[in-house]
Amino acid sequence: MPRNPLEDAGRALRSLGAQLGIPEVENLAPPEPARSLDDLQAELDGLIGLETVKEQVRALVAFLEVQGLRKESGLAEVATSQHLVFLGNPGTGKTTVARLLAQMYRAMGLLRRGHLVEVDRSGLVAQYVGMTALKTNRVVRRALDGILFVDEAYALAPEAGRLDFGPEAIETLLKRMEDQRKRLVVIVAGYPRLMRQFLESNPGLRSRFSREIVFPDYSTDELVAITAKFAHDAEYRLGEGAERTVRGLLDSARRGEGFGNARFSRTLFEQALNAHALRVAQRPGSGSIPTVDLMTLTPEDFLAAARAVGESGEAFGTSRRSFWRGMRAS
Repeated sequence: MPRNPLEDAGRALRSLGAQLGIPEVENLAPPEPARSLDDLQAELDGLIGLETVKEQVRALVAFLEVQGLRKESGLAEVATSQHLVFLGNPGTGKTTVARLLAQMYRAMGLLRRGHLVEVDRSGLVAQYVGMTALKTNRVVRRALDGILFVDEAYALAPEAGRLDFGPEAIETLLKRMEDQRKRLVVIVAGYPRLMRQFLESNPGLRSRFSREIVFPDYSTDELVAITAKFAHDAEYRLGEGAERTVRGLLDSARRGEGFGNARFSRTLFEQALNAHALRVAQRPGSGSIPTVDLMTLTPEDFLAAARAVGESGEAFGTSRRSFWRGMRAS
């Protein structure tokens, strides 16, 4: 059977795109069933902590709702950008809130699909001249009628004097944000200090992102509650003294720009699951273990988890010796 030159050309282009790091345009899955704004607001309100974030989202949604009512009444709308900047350390709920916000925009009729496309620098920047714009445009096409969430967006702005294709991605993104302003919402996110530098790196960025939402670090009480929720959702429970141990570990965790917040709690919980599994599996007669023992995480499980996370002291604010002495005393 003779070969089709068009098919050969298509295969060659796809192969070249793969080599250049340019993803294929994905077939968009059918949108999830629409949810009511009240249902989405209740889910947002049910998140642990984030009180200031919830207030800012409520204010944003109320503003957009009122602007919609004004339009229906024949009144002038206040021209405002819907693109947002999320400022916060890792694990502070930025992606979770962005996903809820996308669905809220859909519930209000601002976005048709209300899906979230999450990328970082590697999803937008290619390795060769001229390819970054193509790669960025493909990501934008996937995000149309939804939200494009660019995590660690500051990585697109290189240090002064360094040759980089990040600015090409920024310029392409800014153009598409203007061209598709009725179909695309962009949220850029990252560390507060670095994000403010990013917004100053291009004259068009500050004007496109008129609203910032700050995601504070979780308190120890909130992280303990998050850890307990991880356990509850996975059908585990914290045994006697385990919550006190978790609190001590979280109190001793080194806070700062690189602190993982809820991610740190999740890592601690997952390592505790490993310690629990080893402890249970090594018990005599492990074939007839009571259900409660299969569910219960002990203080020792979390101490083993802390050792796995970073016994060297890198993950904790105290020295290794004083940290473990304090935990044994508790």
